[in-house]
Amino acid sequence: MKHSLILLSAAAFAAALLSGSADAQLNPQTVTLMRVDPQTLATGYRSSKMVGSSVSNENNETVGTVDDLIITAGGQAPYAILSVGGFLGLGTKYVALPFTALKIVDKRIVLPGGTKDALQSLPDFKYNTGG
Repeated sequence: MKHSLILLSAAAFAAALLSGSADAQLNPQTVTLMRVDPQTLATGYRSSKMVGSSVSNENNETVGTVDDLIITAGGQAPYAILSVGGFLGLGTKYVALPFTALKIVDKRIVLPGGTKDALQSLPDFKYNTGG
């Protein structure tokens, strides 16, 4: 009995592997690969090092902090979520900027022309807590 149960389970598993889903048979999955130069990529900026970093303007005035980096579902260029204002997490406002608005200068994150007032005037960014 034990052997026949094992054989039956193995047969069912094999049949499932061979048949696949109807959708997979009609629409095979494809993946597009792109060659990346690892040495060039290694000179980039790690999100884990950027999150929590201060953002200053060209006058070296701190105007915010990188709270997060977000890549949209469509894969467009990333956005930087900055926390501005507030004290010890109270009254903090989050704003979204295209990552390309930030510049890396001498290992500092700079928002050219950025001021606390200008960032405070941007629309609030709210994280999607659903789903």
